[in-house]
Amino acid sequence: MASIHFSCYFQYTYDKLFLFNDLILSGNLFKGKGAMDKRTVLFVIGLSLTLFLVNIFFQYQNVQKKQEWLSHQKTKEAHQQIKETPKENPSHEEVQAAPISIRPTKKMDEKFYVLENDYQQLVFSNYGAALAEINLPFHTKENPNSVVREIEFDRDMIKEHPYNAYFPSVPYYTPTTSDQKNPLHHQQGELGGYYPLMRRNLTEKSPRQSIRIKPQYYALNIVSEYPEHAEMVYEVKQFNHTSITFEATQQHRRITKTYTLSDSQHQEGPYCINLEIKIDGDGRGLWLTSGVPEAEWISGALAPSLKYRLTRNQKSEVEKIEFPKDTATISSVYLDWICNSNGFLGMIIDPLTEIDPGYRVQYVSGLAAPSRLIEFDEINDRFKPANLPGYMTLLPLKAQGGTMKFRLFAGPFDTSILKGVDTLYSDSATNYNPDYIACQTMHGWFTFISEPFAKFLFILMNLFHSLTDSWALSIVLLTISLRLMLYPLNAWSTKSMVRMQQISPEVTALQEKYKKDPKKAQIEIMNLYRERGINPASGCLPLLIQMPFLIGMFDLLKSSFALRGAPFIPGWIDDLTAPDVLFRWKYPIFFIGNEFHLLPVLLGAVMFFQQRLMATGPKDPNLMTDQQRQQRMMGSVMTVVFTVMFYNFPSGLNIYWLSSMLLGMLQQWSATRKLQNQPLSVTAPAKYVEKKGKLKK
Repeated sequence: MASIHFSCYFQYTYDKLFLFNDLILSGNLFKGKGAMDKRTVLFVIGLSLTLFLVNIFFQYQNVQKKQEWLSHQKTKEAHQQIKETPKENPSHEEVQAAPISIRPTKKMDEKFYVLENDYQQLVFSNYGAALAEINLPFHTKENPNSVVREIEFDRDMIKEHPYNAYFPSVPYYTPTTSDQKNPLHHQQGELGGYYPLMRRNLTEKSPRQSIRIKPQYYALNIVSEYPEHAEMVYEVKQFNHTSITFEATQQHRRITKTYTLSDSQHQEGPYCINLEIKIDGDGRGLWLTSGVPEAEWISGALAPSLKYRLTRNQKSEVEKIEFPKDTATISSVYLDWICNSNGFLGMIIDPLTEIDPGYRVQYVSGLAAPSRLIEFDEINDRFKPANLPGYMTLLPLKAQGGTMKFRLFAGPFDTSILKGVDTLYSDSATNYNPDYIACQTMHGWFTFISEPFAKFLFILMNLFHSLTDSWALSIVLLTISLRLMLYPLNAWSTKSMVRMQQISPEVTALQEKYKKDPKKAQIEIMNLYRERGINPASGCLPLLIQMPFLIGMFDLLKSSFALRGAPFIPGWIDDLTAPDVLFRWKYPIFFIGNEFHLLPVLLGAVMFFQQRLMATGPKDPNLMTDQQRQQRMMGSVMTVVFTVMFYNFPSGLNIYWLSSMLLGMLQQWSATRKLQNQPLSVTAPAKYVEKKGKLKK
């Protein structure tokens, strides 16, 4: 959409930079035909400054409040640590009150039990009575309820590493209708058909060693400072198609965990599961884990996100959690929920009953819990385990034990899904809303500016998707709608460039005439612009107004789950959030890799022809001045730079940019055809003279 302005910037702003400066200094930016109305410019500048200052003000207020609150929390924690520091010679009463050392029940082989519905395949382990795997079925004709689509990594895993594409990845049991005490045993899972939401076991061929994920990284495991507690063996007490109950007994406590899926009597939201924990005895020092989400490769990088929601003064706030280098613990805040996301999908743990205050975030090395990405292009060592770390969040259980209830959302952070879950669990009588939609994260460097624009653009994109049922066509229609909304600005800019092209021979003649006197050339060119009613700055100023839309569109295409796995042309553009792949080869080339992406090449070609179409100098290179040749060379270099820059960008972004440039070329051609036969108006000449190094009228 703004490619026409970027071309403007590189094509003719280069030799107009000093002229624009002179316009500002001389006050003639708002004079003459084609100039901007002063009140309009002042309104736009005033509005932009107002919005910017308001945004800065609220950001400052939020940061100040957050710093005060964190300072208060750290002070309380410091006092708490002083109180809890063990004495060298504790008394008998203190020894009796100390936390009990946890010892697991008798060690036995690890067994796995599976519950499954249209949204999840839940693989429970008897170690910790926790979730070893959470596998999400793909959207198919047989299962239209799921919104998770298959992507390139899923297809490649089946082709190249089928031994790691079974779901579950371990032998497992499923319930039977007739005999709950003797569940049905399965030696192997199903090949493909699922997305692994959590990092799980990886089978490797020699000389690489297979990797087993430790139970301490399972989801909804109960862990403590004693590592062996994560592998405590539980006994299955009840197992049917919608629930499973585990129980473990220790010397000073008994723990019972019951998981329940949605059924006819207990309607739960999609991708939701309920957990009830009952602790008879001491519950001090126990934490509930979220597990480690599988890594998502978004626009050439990882995009994890950690958030929590709390309620202060009857007002809910959602805060981002900084990524720790090791382990970070906050012990004096009561959370509504905590979220652990890989950017597109993740887990939300929502305590439905009272638990102890605080939370913990743990850094998990990619060596301790490797991502499945290390399997891809392993010959060239494309993904290194050390470069793919993860994070795990933990919530404290009640120290005095008792019954605690939790809701776990484990699935895609899709707008329609999260809004549906929020609606289901909202309570109008108490004004309660879980607000899971706040777990979505906008990825980008300028999200504080782009997020409102991105939300507006996504509303339009959803509208177009409801009409076309194609996200790629929705992007094209969105680009057209943005062109229409910003048509006055684009038309103003295009008209200015066409007029610049029309007087280009005269500008060239003046530059040639005063080749030895650049200052004199500037004065004469300024006089020429004044006579012809052209404002050289008008072509680039609209870019400032369009920038928030551009950044918003860029961030939207990187952050919307709805586009993940959305195809356009099967076999070429299979995922709008990933680069298009026309064909591959075995050994990578520097920067290009081992895949050929056609869309960036087409984008570069269109950009090259667009610059030739919009060039303000003569078409014959022999008639160009040295400055014009330099400008043309710069345009060619920028074409290569943009092609390289966009080579690994998502295909959806390339489609948007390509559509925008084609529409810009169409608008340029139409404006040129319309204006080329219209003579330029000539105003009364207002001569500029050089005075003390500046242009004065």
